Order: sequence, then C-alpha cells, then structure tokens
Amino acid sequence: MSEHSSIKATFSFISLGCPKNLVDSERMLGLLTQDGYVLVPDEKKADIVIVNTCGFIDAARQESLGVIRELIERKREGKVKGVVVAGCLAERQREMLLNEVPEVDQIVGVFGREEIAAVADRIMGGVNEQRSLFRPAAVRAQDDRARLRITPRPLAYLKVSEGCDRLCTFCAIPYMRGKHVTKAIEDVVAEARELAADGVRELNLVAQDMTYYGLDLYGRPRLADLLRELEQVEGVDWVRILYAYPQFFTDELYDVLANATKIVPYLDMPLQHINDRMLKMMNRRHDRATTEAIIGRLRESVPGLVLRTTFITGFPGETEAEFAELLAFVEETRFERLGAFTYSFESDTPAAKLPGHLPDDVKAERRDRLMAAQQPIAFAFNASLVGRRLDVLIDGRDPEGDDVWTGRTFADAPDVDGVVFLKGRDLAVGDLVPSEIVATEGYDLVARAAGAASQRTRRARPRPRKRPASPFTILD
Repeated sequence: MSEHSSIKATFSFISLGCPKNLVDSERMLGLLTQDGYVLVPDEKKADIVIVNTCGFIDAARQESLGVIRELIERKREGKVKGVVVAGCLAERQREMLLNEVPEVDQIVGVFGREEIAAVADRIMGGVNEQRSLFRPAAVRAQDDRARLRITPRPLAYLKVSEGCDRLCTFCAIPYMRGKHVTKAIEDVVAEARELAADGVRELNLVAQDMTYYGLDLYGRPRLADLLRELEQVEGVDWVRILYAYPQFFTDELYDVLANATKIVPYLDMPLQHINDRMLKMMNRRHDRATTEAIIGRLRESVPGLVLRTTFITGFPGETEAEFAELLAFVEETRFERLGAFTYSFESDTPAAKLPGHLPDDVKAERRDRLMAAQQPIAFAFNASLVGRRLDVLIDGRDPEGDDVWTGRTFADAPDVDGVVFLKGRDLAVGDLVPSEIVATEGYDLVARAAGAASQRTRRARPRPRKRPASPFTILD
C-alpha cells in the first residue's frame, strides 16, 4: 500500500462469466479507482481481492467456487486481507456461499455493484457485522459509464438493457438479473461517445434479449432507432450485435441492417434448438418456420452476412430423431459461426421438473456430433476468405513472432470466434488495417497488411459487387 494518504488500499479483481458481467466488473473497477483504491495485477500483492462470479450453469458455478477457495487459502496464509464475492453466483446462491466459504468477507449481489467502494471501506476498517449486500433488481437501467475497461483498447462491450422477460425453462437469468429494463437511447449514445473518446473503435452491443430493446420503455421495439443513432457516433467504426433473440425482426430493423455503414454484417442469434416440440418445452416462443423465415430474410437483405448461433444438446426428453432434425438443420443452414452446449441441470429452473433427463454421456456425444458437423462448414467459410481483402482490427501483438499481430475481421466477435494473425510493419493496437487473407489455420486466419492502417472512421463492411449467391460469399 502506498504511503500517499489519498490511496486507501490496493485491490485485485477477477471477472468471470459473460460480457454483460464484464461490464459490471468494469463499472466496479471504475468506482473503486475513483474512490482511492489502486488496482494491482498481482493478487498476492493486493489488500483486497474481488471476484465477480458467474452463476449461470453448474460448470460456471464450480469455476467460481474454485477461484473463491483459492483466494480464501491466500487469506488464511495472510497474503490477502479481504475477499469479496460479487455477481450472479452471489445473487443466486447467497446462503450456499455463506455455508461453504464462510471466510468470505463480503457477498455482494448483482445490484449492489454501485456500493462496492463502501464494501471495501468496511473491510479495510475492520467492520464485520454486515457480511452481505443485496439490492432489489433495477427498475431503471444502471449507468455503465466511467468504467475502467479491461478489454483490449479498441473494443468494448456496451450493455443496452438489463434482465430478461423471457422465462426459458432452462435459464435462471431472470431470477438473478430481474425483468428486462431498457437503457434509454440517449444514455446508450452518451456511453458510446465516452467509449469512443477512450479509443474504442468497435462496440459490441450486449443484452439478454437484444431485439426486445425498447419495448418496456417506449412501448415498441426500438433497436433500429438505437442503431441509427450509434451510426452517428464519431470515432466508432464497427458496431456488432450480439444476443438477438429470433423475434421482433421488424421491416425497419431489416432495412437498417441492410443499409448501415457501421453496423457490421454479423449477427449473433442464439436459437437453442430447431425442433418445434423441443422449442415448446424450452418455452422459446418461436418455432422452426419463424426461425427459417427470419434467417432467409436476413440473408436476402444483408450482403455478406455472417450468422452466429448456439444450440443446446440433450435437453430433457430430446429424442434421437429430434436431435437428428437439429443436426440436419445445421448441415443445411450452414451457419458461419456456431457453438453447442450440453444441457445443464439447474434445480431452480422449470426444466428440472421435466421428464426424460438424459445421461451426461448422451448429451456430450450429441454435442460432439453437432460440432463435428459444423467444423467443415466453418472451415469452408474461412477458406472462402482466402484471397479477399478485408479490414482487420488489431487487438494485440502476437508474442510468437516479430511484426505479427492478432486481430479480427468483421466476421469475428471477440473471444467466441477465431482471430487473424496479421503480418505487417509500423502497426499498432487499435489500427484498422486493409489486409489480404492469405491462409487459414483451422478456425483462425493468416493475413498480411495490404494498405495503410486507418486512423479514421470508415465503412464497416466490404462494398458489394453483387448480391451473394451463397452464405460463403464475401465481397470486395
């Protein structure tokens, strides 16, 4: 701890879970540093360690608990003065945490994040009578500005709403994060401008239910209006849409996606399944015909569109025939990006009470078959990019080679998709570099710089020569 009186203490921070949780982490980091706490990267040198946990499925909870137990052991050894557990696991299973890891100093729920500095003050002051802090779910969207970002400098996640009104039977998010609450358009735009001023060139829009945006606040979906406003933010080059539930795709939204210059032609639309009975058991509120109609119109409307989706295998009662339908759908639809997850038994969700729970090995075998079917599709898409010229946004330097950088094209969302290994001189993190794709490395690409790095706003997507004839066409 510094000798300067303005510095209260040092702290370290561990952020687990999804990008929405990451935004909360960055907000807490900002609040702590503004209040006089100093962030140190080495947890062994911190007075306080805060872990923002994920509580979505059992694997995530076990990861969170493993980290917490490691921190408690360091506290026992006298290397850490205080351990704070925040976030979704704290919100969902506070009593379990108090019982299993009683040496945790403070437990802070999802909506207690704004008081994190006061929590740290209590620990440093030796105040022990209040060990947990929970607040009701927000009725207005929280302000996520004044964050201390831990993402690469050129990219940021921008949360446009909180919570979810959908009660998918496998999901506990509404119980942890409350009902859907839209962040007003002017507030999202103000945050986007703040991020742009901090060097952000790519905004990744996140929410539990993106297409629902605005319905609770304005009485109608207003994602299209929000996108139009974000197009005007100076300094931002790419705007990427994540977590778009297959509903509320209005004519207005299709038009914006088709004609925008900064909204990249990439859409993440988690589908979970395609069989109508499975979708009904999941309470997904859409069917196969609706899904296929949305996908068809998107691909017809948006040149060069890259679609990402996720599926659950082994949902209770899933028959081999229903899984075969999903497998065939993946092979026919040819998503450029796809992830698959086994169903996770969650005792506090409605799906836990459904009949027909499947053995873990069956769930895993179906996931592996689905990903095996997807792999040649993903590889073929990557191969179709070789020889094309695409902008690459540089996220960092590759430690394995001189003048080699890691970045992404418009077709690659951070963390979940592949990367581009870019060879070039006189480049820097945050550059948007015209590049020629020269090879593939599995899910990744290899490129060489083919022009001067852009330091100004430019078009996000390749300018089309013609409407693509297949989902694999990328246009110069």
